[in-house]
Amino acid sequence: MKFVSLFLTLLVTSFSSFSQTTQEHLVELDKGWEKALLNSEVAVLEELLAEEFIWVHNHASQIDGKAEAINRAKKIRAGQQDDTRNRSPRDHHVVLMGNTAVVSGFTLVDRGPQPTNYHFMRTYAWVDGKWKLLANHTMAIPEA
Repeated sequence: MKFVSLFLTLLVTSFSSFSQTTQEHLVELDKGWEKALLNSEVAVLEELLAEEFIWVHNHASQIDGKAEAINRAKKIRAGQQDDTRNRSPRDHHVVLMGNTAVVSGFTLVDRGPQPTNYHFMRTYAWVDGKWKLLANHTMAIPEA
């Protein structure tokens, strides 16, 4: 009986993950990127970022690769101050073309005293059976 129960649980889990579309999966993956940044989750960043990863920050004020993004997370984990209190992504839009996806939307980043709205555009590539974050471009939206 335990076997039947385990089999049914696995079957339901498999069907529910199959029902998730690629677009929904990419949105969840992208939300995971935001969470990993907020919490400096080094292992998640190491797994998610492509070796060729590039991050162009607001007005190209800074351009990072995979090593820089991971090293920043490691420093924060080791005690370096990080003033980011929250990251709230919204309005995700996904465009798929072959083995490449572009996810865009907005993120409200709270570093105090007042949160900043950013528009983001991230490029994911399907590599060895999983999506890898290849590029990230963020731009602050001026206050109206």
